[in-house]
Amino acid sequence: MYNTKDDDDKLKKISLPVWKKLFKVIMRNKFNLIIMIICAVSLALLDTLQMVLSQYAIDELVTKNNFTYYGWYIGANIGMAVAFGLTVYGFIYQGGIIEANVSYDLRKEAFKTLQKLPFSYYDVTPQGWIMARMTSDARRLSQVISWGLIDFVWSILLMIATLIMLYFYNIILALIVTCSLPLMFLVTIFFRKRVLLRHREARHYNSELTAKFSESFNGAKTTKSLVIEDRSLMEFDETANRMYRSSVKANSLSSLYSSILLTVCYFIVAIIMYSGSYYASEGLILVGTLYLFIRATVNFFDPVVTLTNFISQLQQAQASAERVLDLIQTNPEIKDTEEVIQKYGDWFDQRRENWEEIQGEIEFKNVTFYYKPNEIILENFNLKINRGMSVALVGHTGSGKTTIVNLISRFYEPKEGQILIDGKDYKERSISWLHHHLGYVLQSPLLFSTTIMENIRYGRLSATDEEVIEASKAIGLHEIVMKFEKGYQTEVGEGGNLLSTGQKQLISFARAILANPKILILDEATSSIDSEAERLIQDATKKLLNNRTSFIVAHRLSTIVDCDLIIMLEMGKIIEMGNHETLLKQRGRYFELYKTQFLQEQELAYQSEMNAL
Repeated sequence: MYNTKDDDDKLKKISLPVWKKLFKVIMRNKFNLIIMIICAVSLALLDTLQMVLSQYAIDELVTKNNFTYYGWYIGANIGMAVAFGLTVYGFIYQGGIIEANVSYDLRKEAFKTLQKLPFSYYDVTPQGWIMARMTSDARRLSQVISWGLIDFVWSILLMIATLIMLYFYNIILALIVTCSLPLMFLVTIFFRKRVLLRHREARHYNSELTAKFSESFNGAKTTKSLVIEDRSLMEFDETANRMYRSSVKANSLSSLYSSILLTVCYFIVAIIMYSGSYYASEGLILVGTLYLFIRATVNFFDPVVTLTNFISQLQQAQASAERVLDLIQTNPEIKDTEEVIQKYGDWFDQRRENWEEIQGEIEFKNVTFYYKPNEIILENFNLKINRGMSVALVGHTGSGKTTIVNLISRFYEPKEGQILIDGKDYKERSISWLHHHLGYVLQSPLLFSTTIMENIRYGRLSATDEEVIEASKAIGLHEIVMKFEKGYQTEVGEGGNLLSTGQKQLISFARAILANPKILILDEATSSIDSEAERLIQDATKKLLNNRTSFIVAHRLSTIVDCDLIIMLEMGKIIEMGNHETLLKQRGRYFELYKTQFLQEQELAYQSEMNAL
């Protein structure tokens, strides 16, 4: 169950920094903001002047039948009509620009933060949560900031101008209006926290619903293959109902708030009408002045209602603001020190002139690592790999193979101990420096929704078409690509779903070849592809591993027999280490595992031959 009390406590702690940060974002649009404020000031003055003109028309033109300044009166109304049109156009145009700019700035900063966050952030943060912040929360926030700001400025200025005008005509009636303000604020204070908490709850369930959408899209094939459409629909319906109920409660409370506020407003209007009628009957004020007070009173409370509605919208925006800025201000667990950034630059300002060439020697010194404190993966782990060695990591699931390569890649960092590259702690150089010299081929390759050419080029963005094709030829991908009607300009679809798994993996290998990394990591890269694609990759891998430090996380031992060093892991510890022949001679755990796999492969081959017959 969503705990609104916890969120309310959080609100009290971060409310000031949230709006301070947002104010900085808004102030990036100073010119547009100034023009919008000028338009709002003009509109407030025009609204006030229109009431004065109406009072003049009743007292002079109707009551006294005085048409001396009738021409000026007509001209003033025409001028006001033109001024209203220009003013409304001005603040709507500037408000639209501010909305677009604020939305752009928030999403850009959020996306920039996402590029710097490590794997650990994505391990614990749902994709739907991130998507909701980048889309609906950012959009809601930009709308409230832009149009709500217009309403706020216009309301405040119109209230001030109207009050000044009322005191000019009759102090007693103006005091009645002024004395109603504390009552308005009491109503606002009473509803403020309640409305906010309801909307925060609705936004929470909206994030859950977005996550359900995302999960449904990504798992569509699995859902259909398991025939669990009814279960998925039931879970989605439960979440949607929770959001529906929360939204109805939030809107009901907002409606009650507005209704009570309007009742108070028009109760004061009734008092003004009663008192003003008495003054008019006694001849203390003219009929036009009475009309002025009635209309001015209504017009005075109109901006009050708008202002309190803005407060309600601002309360809703507070929830969105917390979520968006929580994402923007997320501090990466893995980051470079200020000294490293000054020398090597950061992700977006790389000082490559200071980058040293990497040789590829890697050493683990007393490394301890865990994802959870009570589940240690590596403890006091030591390993040294000379430059240019090909190293295979072997072991059952959970033995620490992927953890080791993730630590080498600095996707995670040791909790204790050091990892040295070329004899120097890799924290003393930038993350971007390391990743520039690193090639990583995943078990499940991800392709971007573009052409084959561009997907390969992601290995090195400055590569020419000819270099991309050469990388493709090096692993035998070129012949496959040329069978497509559009060749290298073939669109791969979302996530590469228009290609086979083997074709996607070959493209990821072509990327690695194009990048020409000093350190290469293959994380079970051949475990999910067909034998033909595996043969092509194995041939290319032999070329790729030459004079390059490489780590291969292997599922099939037949793919690593040529490695310089094979490390057998169990529960984060090295139990055997050596080349293929040495480990077979030891007749230990590696020998047993290799023998088991060899017999299984022979049996599968025999069954295939029998089926062919």
